[in-house]
Amino acid sequence: MATLRFFAGAAETAGADTATLDAGTIGELRTNLGERYGSEFVRVLGLCSLLVNGTRASSDAVTLAPTDTVDVLPPFAGG
Repeated sequence: MATLRFFAGAAETAGADTATLDAGTIGELRTNLGERYGSEFVRVLGLCSLLVNGTRASSDAVTLAPTDTVDVLPPFAGG
């Protein structure tokens, strides 16, 4: 199972900072997250960047291993 770390609005919408989930690809992960957390989370997820072990997942075809860590990062604003 991949370990997920949610940040900022993604954590707020999921109601958790971390989770584990079975998925073979980023696309499968997105589908499973939507089923688990609902339509509002899907909306937030569409704004997020996903990093697999610190590297941005550039497409839904990126494969996941059970030992991977996926960070779900909403856009950040700074000043």
